[in-house]
Amino acid sequence: MILALPFPHFRIPFHKPVELRLDVDSSEDRSGSLASIYDRIHTAGSPLHGLPAFGLRDPHLKVHVREADGEIYAYVEDMQRRCLAGSTVFNRLVEVDRRADRHLRSPHSRYLAQYQRLGIATAVYDWALASGICLITGARQSAGAHALWRGLARRYESGFAELRHKKLTYLGRDLAPGELDRLETRMFLLPKGWSLSQFRAAVGMRDRAL
Repeated sequence: MILALPFPHFRIPFHKPVELRLDVDSSEDRSGSLASIYDRIHTAGSPLHGLPAFGLRDPHLKVHVREADGEIYAYVEDMQRRCLAGSTVFNRLVEVDRRADRHLRSPHSRYLAQYQRLGIATAVYDWALASGICLITGARQSAGAHALWRGLARRYESGFAELRHKKLTYLGRDLAPGELDRLETRMFLLPKGWSLSQFRAAVGMRDRAL
């Protein structure tokens, strides 16, 4: 996969809505595991040493990227503090069929408290979209994650779909109250240059039954 270089956007303010469903994990301190990954990134001979990397608008932050089994891992390093600020994993979804799996990844992020609400996860999602990856939410999403996606939807083609029995059904660009709470309801974001019709054809998305 070709890495895109620094993003045009880094700080994008957003407002916290009512609590929803989890793709940005702030529920527990993951500093221990992040410290272990940081050490591996900087240990010669480690599989994580020498990963492709790019910088963010903040000169102290750098993102190391690796791909394994079709999933993409983005580790955000604070070079000044010599630690990882957090990471985002773009997961494959076992719930979709092979056709949709070629294009869709579901991001899940975890960042230490002092690095949250700075636009870092937004910048990493921007990179993924610039790289041509179509994004879709998982079955759980926090309020902060939902706000992040809504912010991105102002700049990218987006919509909602129902995921059931490995098939996607288009629900539209907006939802009726209560529909977002259903575990089968997912939001998607498309890279620049993708039209909704092209995306639906590529992943085999069906029309909603009337």
